[in-house]
Amino acid sequence: MKHIYKAGSLPDAPTLLLLHGTGGNENDLIGLASLIAPGAAILGVRGNVSENGMPRFFRRLAEGVFDEPDLIARTAELGSFLDAAAEEYGFDRANVYALGYSNGANIAASLMFHRAGVFKGAILHHPMVPLRGLELPDLNGLPVFIGAGENDPIVSRSETEELASLLSGAGADVEIHWERQGHQLTRTEAEAAAAWFKAQNPA
Repeated sequence: MKHIYKAGSLPDAPTLLLLHGTGGNENDLIGLASLIAPGAAILGVRGNVSENGMPRFFRRLAEGVFDEPDLIARTAELGSFLDAAAEEYGFDRANVYALGYSNGANIAASLMFHRAGVFKGAILHHPMVPLRGLELPDLNGLPVFIGAGENDPIVSRSETEELASLLSGAGADVEIHWERQGHQLTRTEAEAAAAWFKAQNPA
């Protein structure tokens, strides 16, 4: 997968896996990552699916309607890539946080739905429920931050709450931060994610 890796200045800090939204690329969330986790290593990945020339992590049939077989296959592909990247770059595979926005947050959630221990924590900006009807793995104690919009035209409040409920039901420790700026990722939402991350990873 096309990607960028930058080693961090803090060797014990988590590595952040950066997963962009539709039409983004592996560089999109670098600024956000430096705000949330200064000094952490970053692994920015570009989605392997193109929708009208816009990179995505998996196909969709319509707005909010996922191609589930493709999502499942791409989830496995990203998980394998992450395992291989840890070997290649020498970062601690057990100390990785997901940082995803929109489509990237959705595939990060899908990874958590499929694999126990895939992340040490996750920051999901405006995610949806990736799949329904799955028995989730044991996510006991997994810290998850969800940034959401009360008036998000793409992700309803009930969808956000359903995702949080599913993750919590599997044992995750979920915090939702609400904004009123639609599907936008705002500065205040990013700052809330940074404060949450610092609480999980005190110096």
